[in-house]
Amino acid sequence: MVKLFQGRQRSLFGEILDWMLTPFLLLWPITFGLTWLVAEGIAQVPFDRALQQNVNVLAQLVHSDERHVSFQLPPTAHMILQADATDTVYYQVLGGQRELLGGEAKLPLPQDDEKLITQELRLRDDEMNGTPIRVAYMWVRVQPQDAHPALVQVAETLEKRSVLAHEIIRGVMLPLFVILPLSVLLVWLALTRGIKPLNELEDRIRQRKPGDMSPLDEQSVPSEVVPLVSSINDLLQRLQGSIATQKRFLADAAHQLKTPLAGLRMQADLAQRSDANAQDLKQSLKQIGRASMRATHTVNQLLALARAESSGATLAVQPCDLTLLTTEVVKDSLPRAMDMHIDLGFEGPETEQAMVLGNPTLLKEMVRNLIDNALNYTPSNAAHPGVVTARVTGDAQHGWRLEVEDSGPGIPASERERVFEPFYRALGNEADGSGLGLPIVLQIAQQHGATVILEDAHPMRQPPGAKFTVRFPAQKVEA
Repeated sequence: MVKLFQGRQRSLFGEILDWMLTPFLLLWPITFGLTWLVAEGIAQVPFDRALQQNVNVLAQLVHSDERHVSFQLPPTAHMILQADATDTVYYQVLGGQRELLGGEAKLPLPQDDEKLITQELRLRDDEMNGTPIRVAYMWVRVQPQDAHPALVQVAETLEKRSVLAHEIIRGVMLPLFVILPLSVLLVWLALTRGIKPLNELEDRIRQRKPGDMSPLDEQSVPSEVVPLVSSINDLLQRLQGSIATQKRFLADAAHQLKTPLAGLRMQADLAQRSDANAQDLKQSLKQIGRASMRATHTVNQLLALARAESSGATLAVQPCDLTLLTTEVVKDSLPRAMDMHIDLGFEGPETEQAMVLGNPTLLKEMVRNLIDNALNYTPSNAAHPGVVTARVTGDAQHGWRLEVEDSGPGIPASERERVFEPFYRALGNEADGSGLGLPIVLQIAQQHGATVILEDAHPMRQPPGAKFTVRFPAQKVEA
């Protein structure tokens, strides 16, 4: 396709204009050629009919008997034949022996191989003295019956035919020359009118304030543009959610870091007192260390939560042994559990690998947060040690389950949904934590198509404890 309106950048307006006008311009020479052929055909008809009539008249003037053939052209008829001021008219009458009875002797004869049929009018194109002519002729039956027929021919040059054909073409093509620019103008105006809603949509988008994430009106655009507007609205909705998540994250992070940072500043001020002794300095440094560890833990969990929330669309997965990942986290957590006098154990399949399809880093982060949460909220001392158990159950056919249960106070049913909200902590609980561990668990589980179930570990006991179950979907994973 000829690119009539092609710039550096693709233009929808120019593209449509190309597809509409290019076929029209390509059809223009084809139309001209067809019009020329039709005009020539039309111009031939009346003049051929006149030639045939003249042949019929001259044929009636041919007389014959048993001895000879005669032809006598009246002077008036001869004047009529020569009266044409534009073209030259020739006639010829030949007897049975090809003798000239009248007219022009040099007028070309029909082809020798042509089938001879008497009393039949025929037409052909020929030349006379290098000039194209149109010839009408007829073989005339003469006496005796077996004698060779006479030939009557009338020819004329093609000037009138050419003039008439040009007149026809001029009459047909001149209006088209007027219609062509008018058509281009109408197409241009129609496209401008058709694209106007897109321009209005562009203006509405440009006039929006940077923080305006409200959806675009789908009713004010053509139906063909509705899918595009719907996609933009969907993008705006997701962008609004992402911005809201970022704002909430920054606000919560600032709030959570404010307390340990304030503690660090207070302990630093206490250590700088002039009357502080060695014991006070030691205590202040101990508090500074605890506050810094708490701040570091909070920052690490914030980063883990951000990583979990942002890796959903680009999650790199591979076959992972859930049993192996869980045992590694349990081993890493054993020193802390022993310091807290908590019995940390693991139960899992002995003969079968618990293979799931997931990201090993995120899965380990999920298991670590579940175990840390259980350790933080399980009361324990040397006389009455707490119990935390990590367990892998299920099978490949029905799906694997990760369970972490503790012997702590449990979580009331009214608060079980809220504990998965960032920074939420149950009232009356003084355990050390940031309130980010369980939201991280939920986010990672959802990215792996798993569900998280919270229930009492021992419903018939007091305290009942808490049990978190991460149920993975059944999937065929090759190790």
